Amino acid sequence: MIARMSDQQPAADLPDPEDRKLVTLARATRARNGVPEGAAVRDETGRTYVAGTVALESLRLTALQTAVAMAVASGAKSLEAAAVVTEAGIPAESDRAAVRDLGGPEVPVFVAGPDGAVRTQVSAG
Repeated sequence: MIARMSDQQPAADLPDPEDRKLVTLARATRARNGVPEGAAVRDETGRTYVAGTVALESLRLTALQTAVAMAVASGAKSLEAAAVVTEAGIPAESDRAAVRDLGGPEVPVFVAGPDGAVRTQVSAG
């Protein structure tokens, strides 16, 4: 299911400060590491996991896949929300599937541009 947000909103316009934090962390990681995407996820205890794109010769993961893997490796049992900062459009099905596998189909995924403006929100399902 895709729910579009009206035009582009700065992350500051997201009502939940914890969701704004996810976008801010994802954006900072993307910029700091000079990678195509930055992502952040929040687990059921409120812990956040932040990652950038992994592009090695033998391993390729999107930022969202990497953030979910970090959460799993750290013992997270579920996800509450996710954010990805990218110049691309909606995250691929494989990205949403990773979020869905850990958090379920209703987990919101906020998609923001490099400027931090949230372009859209999709569910993991």
